[in-house]
Amino acid sequence: MNKEEIILKAILYSEKEPSKEQKARFGKFLKNKYGEGVELEYVKSDEYAGGFRLQVGDDIYDWSLAGRIRQLQETLVNVPTDKGDIIPLLKETVHDWTPEAYAEQIGEVLTVGDGIATVRGLDEVTFGEILIFAGGVRGMVQDIREDEIGCVLFNDDEDVTQGSLVKRTGRTAGTPVGEDFLGRAVDALGTPIDGLGEINAEGYMPVEAQAPHIIDRQPVDTPLETGIFSIDSMFPIGRGQRELIIGDRQTGKTAIATDAIINQKGKDCICIYVAIGQKTSSVVHIQQTLIKHEVMDYSIIISASASDPAPLQYIAPYAGCAMAEYFMNQGKDVLIIYDDLSKHAVAYRALSLLLDRSPGREAYPGDVFYLHSRLLERAARLSDEIGGGSVTALPIVETQAGDVSAYIPTNIISITDGQIFLESDLFFSGQRPAVNVGLSVSRVGGDAQTKAMKKAAGTLRIDLAQYREMEVFTQFASDLDDQTRAQLEYGQGLMRMLRQPQYKPKSQHEQVITLVMALAHTMQGIPAEKVEPFIEGFVKMFETEHADICEKIDREGVMDDELKEEIIKIAAEYRDGIN
Repeated sequence: MNKEEIILKAILYSEKEPSKEQKARFGKFLKNKYGEGVELEYVKSDEYAGGFRLQVGDDIYDWSLAGRIRQLQETLVNVPTDKGDIIPLLKETVHDWTPEAYAEQIGEVLTVGDGIATVRGLDEVTFGEILIFAGGVRGMVQDIREDEIGCVLFNDDEDVTQGSLVKRTGRTAGTPVGEDFLGRAVDALGTPIDGLGEINAEGYMPVEAQAPHIIDRQPVDTPLETGIFSIDSMFPIGRGQRELIIGDRQTGKTAIATDAIINQKGKDCICIYVAIGQKTSSVVHIQQTLIKHEVMDYSIIISASASDPAPLQYIAPYAGCAMAEYFMNQGKDVLIIYDDLSKHAVAYRALSLLLDRSPGREAYPGDVFYLHSRLLERAARLSDEIGGGSVTALPIVETQAGDVSAYIPTNIISITDGQIFLESDLFFSGQRPAVNVGLSVSRVGGDAQTKAMKKAAGTLRIDLAQYREMEVFTQFASDLDDQTRAQLEYGQGLMRMLRQPQYKPKSQHEQVITLVMALAHTMQGIPAEKVEPFIEGFVKMFETEHADICEKIDREGVMDDELKEEIIKIAAEYRDGIN
């Protein structure tokens, strides 16, 4: 055989050199497995007592005593531990176990540090595949080069050292899924962190998946009500939409997301909250809030806290999306919140720089747009032919000094279907939620509103925009004409109307009757500080004396001109009655 014909080289490690008969059997095996042109070389080694180790390229056949014991250990790990006395099961497993000489693809660690390992070998490894390192440490392939691969580690890398072995699993990164995850808090790998015991998974979903095709989607035209007055009336969110919540630190972004979850009670919508880079105490507080308001039963919390490694923070939103897709594929509606994607981008930037990827604008790698687009594009409302389920995404992004023109905010704004911009000045002036009417938008608009809400909201946005334009004249209040002063009082009343305490979402009928009453100038002449008590009293009276109208609005979502006029008349009578 010519040297040019040799395609693979097989190396046999053992204590004793094999006999001619054994070499012939090895040659036959290699020919059947790898074809012609495999050269067998023997290397004497005392490391493989009681057997041998055959290496063909990246394939390893470990028939040593230690290799067979490791096979038995891996078999025993899979013995179910929830069947009571496991001793008979262990005995049965050992009795029935037969060792096999199967191929394992083994690589070698070149360098390790900061949660990143570079590995030599494993020529057939795929992007996103899970690898097993020394001590059971798991990692995911993130960089494939000509002569080595870069891998991010999900566990503590103390057991991984230069020269230690790495084994392929053949599985892409994924997360366990199932109904039992509802009501639980887990980490980015699906492991429980709430101390409530193990979770029985019904399946395993890859964290990276292709977004639904256009032909598999249907238009976003079904409301997903948040219970927040300013959002449902002016920037409605539909099932399957992607609406960005953006603003500076401590302006109420998470509060809006939490209220949206609370408002889904009784509406057959599963909620998933993904905390990325948050303090553990903050995540625990959110969990306690959901439990207090009895909404944890239909919610899942996935936490990759600030103390977790960057790889876990990187994979957390994808794991949450995979869980959401599991329920969507069953025809269910899901609301998923990513809190927040600016910390997610920072974690990815750290990984990319450690993997020696070239930095670009603001030191982010060139594919940071793809990082979030392939995540958010998976939000969709599926067509009725394939179940009609939906995933509605509310990503959160933190800005610095209100700068929406920074790299990550502009990227995500261009991916989503609108944004709710929270302004610091409004927040600190007492206007909460601090929604900036001018910069916020929903590109779905009235399509995601009921007919009653659309009719009730009417000119609200225009009236508020006019008020914001005229607000500058308030410093000259003594010199204003009566019409301008009346316009300013009307706008102040609308702003007061939009104030809403946290954890108190409003029902559809409550928002509709309040809007109809307010836009009819019924509150004209009421002092600003008395607007909120007036609205609260009016709503309570209306719910008590006109429960049939409230029920009709909630049930049918419609309101004709006659009903609108009736609400205005009742509001005027209520105002006159308390004056």
